[in-house]
Amino acid sequence: MPKAKLKAQKQTRAAELVRPLPEGGAWVTRARDAALARWSDMGAPLKRDEYWKYTDPRALIAEESLQADLLDTGSEAPVFDAFDRVKLVFVDGVFDAAASDALALDGVELELLADATKADLHWAREVFGTLEARAQSPVERPLASFNTAYATQGVLIRVTGTPAKPISLIYRRSAEDADAMLHHVIRVEAGAEVTLLENGPLAARSNTVIEAEIGEGATLHHIRSQGRDHARLSAAHIFVRLSAGAQLKSFTLTVNGALTRNEAQVWLDGADGSAHLAGASVGDGAFHADDTVFVAHNAPGCESRQVYKKVLRHGAVGVFQGKILVDRLAQKTDGYQISQALLLDEDAQFLAKPELEIYADDVKCSHGSTSGEIDSTQLYYLRARGIPDAEAKMLLVLAFLAEALDEIADTELAGDLRDRLEAWLQRHK
Repeated sequence: MPKAKLKAQKQTRAAELVRPLPEGGAWVTRARDAALARWSDMGAPLKRDEYWKYTDPRALIAEESLQADLLDTGSEAPVFDAFDRVKLVFVDGVFDAAASDALALDGVELELLADATKADLHWAREVFGTLEARAQSPVERPLASFNTAYATQGVLIRVTGTPAKPISLIYRRSAEDADAMLHHVIRVEAGAEVTLLENGPLAARSNTVIEAEIGEGATLHHIRSQGRDHARLSAAHIFVRLSAGAQLKSFTLTVNGALTRNEAQVWLDGADGSAHLAGASVGDGAFHADDTVFVAHNAPGCESRQVYKKVLRHGAVGVFQGKILVDRLAQKTDGYQISQALLLDEDAQFLAKPELEIYADDVKCSHGSTSGEIDSTQLYYLRARGIPDAEAKMLLVLAFLAEALDEIADTELAGDLRDRLEAWLQRHK
């Protein structure tokens, strides 16, 4: 199809989804107007788009509501339930004050997006919509612009110190057909450090955006466990800008879900910054998990890691699209990217597009992508020592996922997720 015709088709579909923008103060109105203009110009995503060729976005932009059964987890405790944290609960994408803790934590300013947008001036005006707009090049991300234009729920987090406990965003579902959009804005001031947790199924269909600005010498730990509801659809975006000496460690666990698209765009704009992004996906049957990651090295002496592992069977599909871009000024860059899939049967599928684009001449960059079945030699070794077949395979799967889980700095949080994975694998032997 000619590009002009495809563009017109995308714009027509986008126009069908346009509705009046939410009301708000001057700063958010400007940001929403600009986001709507981007959405209308780019158009809605289609499978013909280069970065959507492995994932069909039609269900994410369909006008009709999606029906997704609620998952009954029985007596199983929610992820991170054993940890002391400030809990902020969203039910079907709406903040639930009664179920949440007070918006108070030493070293942190917490405010709801719905409240902040009523003001004409706010610190978030420098971040809200700004990083999302920057992320539209070189890869268009229209669903993120749609979110900036229309999301009214979310939390604004400004970190000025090192809080004693994590901030936990908890997502719950009560309706089988809920659509939800959340937009979170985070600013970690110079020298500060914070851990942000996310867990639970937000809605039958969801579109989320996190925009994070990390100041000089500051650190953001982000750990996300996406809900296990089988039929849910999710598009999640995280856009992060790092200043000099800043650090980002972001990890996502994806188990179940009919369609999950996780997009990340990170800019290392200051010297000696570090960005680690990792993910572990475990899918069985009608499961499609797409991780699309872009890391831009724009300053010297920075380091980045992309570590993504997927375990797939019974027709499950895993996608990884990852890129490291090194600017000519970014000498002494250290960039590492690995994406691997363990295919537990012949019906599973892994689609990968690893990329390096380097304009500096003094760098150390590598990428690799592999897929295959469980190593028969390793399996024989365990079986020869009396370990049953199903148990031996589970141990090998956990060992395969370990490199991604090791990217979590807090060993107790990593251990909690590892235990959850082991329990899931036990149930699906």
